[in-house]
Amino acid sequence: MASGICLEKNGLTIPVFISLRDKVGFMHYEAEDVAQALSHTLYSVIAKIGAEPVGMARVIGDKRIAFFIKDVVVDPVYQGQGIGDMLMSDVMDYIKSVCAPNAYVGLMSTPSREHFYEKYGFIIRPNKDFGSGMVQYIQPDRR
Repeated sequence: MASGICLEKNGLTIPVFISLRDKVGFMHYEAEDVAQALSHTLYSVIAKIGAEPVGMARVIGDKRIAFFIKDVVVDPVYQGQGIGDMLMSDVMDYIKSVCAPNAYVGLMSTPSREHFYEKYGFIIRPNKDFGSGMVQYIQPDRR
């Protein structure tokens, strides 16, 4: 475990979001698009060592029945030190504090990280009970 880590709740900024996603090679989005997305975030958490942001996670959804965990990111320099666990525990605590009974929580894992999420109760799909999750990247229709 890394020492000196503090969690900052609901303080995710555009520069931190872009920087951390860029560090792990996630798709890049423009600042104005990130601003809009962050304005609709239900909950966010940043892991910091001193003043340096080293990880983040956020939750989107309807705040009662359906939740989606997004952007669970840890700076590669700090991976393997328990920061991802701190972030996931924190977002799960948030969800449990506001959800209805039997709420649905979804997420999309990067390849080979699926087992990280299993310890939080997530089910790898497809399996005998659930089909594959699906995703589509779309472009805006600006007529």
